[in-house]
Amino acid sequence: MIPLLNDYPYLYETHLHTSQSSRCAKNTGAQMARAAKAAGYTGIFVTDHHWGGNTAADRSLPWADWVHAFSAGYRDARKEGDRIGLDVFFGWEAGFSGTEFLIYGLTPDWMIDHPELRTFCEPENEEGFTPLTPELQYQLVHSAGGMVIHAHPFREESYIPEIRLYPECVDGVEVINATHSNPMSKAHNDPAFDERARAYARKYSLPATAGSDMHWTELFGGGMAFSHPLCSPDEYIAEVISGGNYVMTNGVEWFDRYGNPVA
Repeated sequence: MIPLLNDYPYLYETHLHTSQSSRCAKNTGAQMARAAKAAGYTGIFVTDHHWGGNTAADRSLPWADWVHAFSAGYRDARKEGDRIGLDVFFGWEAGFSGTEFLIYGLTPDWMIDHPELRTFCEPENEEGFTPLTPELQYQLVHSAGGMVIHAHPFREESYIPEIRLYPECVDGVEVINATHSNPMSKAHNDPAFDERARAYARKYSLPATAGSDMHWTELFGGGMAFSHPLCSPDEYIAEVISGGNYVMTNGVEWFDRYGNPVA
């Protein structure tokens, strides 16, 4: 079980992938849900790789069918979560030529109504949609009440051609990604990625978030802990944007909502 702080007993994984919907993941949504429940999480956000990322859904499918295939990992996790008593919320990780954003507060049905989402990485499109940029994505998500978080903004990997920052097009910054600093991590290992993200968030007064970026069931224990359970993604959004009462962890260390270490 993950050791929790007494005042913050409700831990949520905000960045998690499933093998049904992310090609780089190893375990199904149901397996991830059971592992999270056993580890002591109150809930998880399933944030699989979207059209512009390492998605496992067949891009040749019609858009509505693609969305259904894309959300399979979430549905599997949600079904198991309902059975075992784990909150499971929907989100996704949008990729823009290697720069990635976590989207919260919207639904697969909303996605079906917005096929322009696939232009985020493919500017040429037969339907005549105006190609989405980070700026237009932010406007679109906000118009529906969603939230955009810049995921691991300073990670350096071969699939990320350059570091791009969009402080005016995000609601917050993932300042702790447990794959960077948790001793169990076998990829992206460099705590400096998170240190730079924390400095970036402070510079622009952007809210800070934390997640593990999990792709398999050997959970790191990272995420965000609250004094009360979250009833919905909308409540999570409100807590982040309003500067609510939460703490963050990489599974080893704890930080306040500004990214400062706490005992």
